[in-house]
Amino acid sequence: MPMEESFFIFFIFFLLVVGVLSFALFIRRLLINFQVKNNQLNEINRNLERMIELLEDKTD
Repeated sequence: MPMEESFFIFFIFFLLVVGVLSFALFIRRLLINFQVKNNQLNEINRNLERMIELLEDKTD
């Protein structure tokens, strides 16, 4: 009986650790993807600003 009970407790603890670890990795992946998208949007914004400046210079 104590062997089965200790195995059950270990199994529950293992599931808890795996759940916390997977949640942490999920949040990490979300943050990394957010940073990549933010960098891409900043680059697009810089390129658009540069194009606007060139078009304004061309019309003057």
